Amino acid sequence: MKRWLHLSLDPIDEPALNAAIAVSPEAGAVLVFVGRVRGQEAGREIEGLEYECFQPMAERQFHLLFDQVAARWPIESIRLVHRIGRVPVNEVSLWVEVIAPHRGEAFTACQWLIDEMKRVVPIWKKPVLRTP
Repeated sequence: MKRWLHLSLDPIDEPALNAAIAVSPEAGAVLVFVGRVRGQEAGREIEGLEYECFQPMAERQFHLLFDQVAARWPIESIRLVHRIGRVPVNEVSLWVEVIAPHRGEAFTACQWLIDEMKRVVPIWKKPVLRTP
């Protein structure tokens, strides 16, 4: 399985990532998930989220998750970008691409990856409260 990971302080460039999608003739599903920062966190208005991580451990955990995906589903490739630092409301904080032979495998693998990422990858978010 091909894999690509990038933790970025810079805004995520969706058009560039989408333009770089490379699909083999065997792939029947290309799933792209885009996570954006909402305007509320825990019922409070926010200006954005501050993401902090321990990068070497985060990268290691992501690659361990990619290994588990490869063992469970016939995924052709995964590309994942997670933004760190301050991310304003409505900007992209997570971009995930999963390419697989069938849509069910792509959806299941992507959902599992995101759920597990939130559980085990050392990336912490803190809301930046809106100032009156």
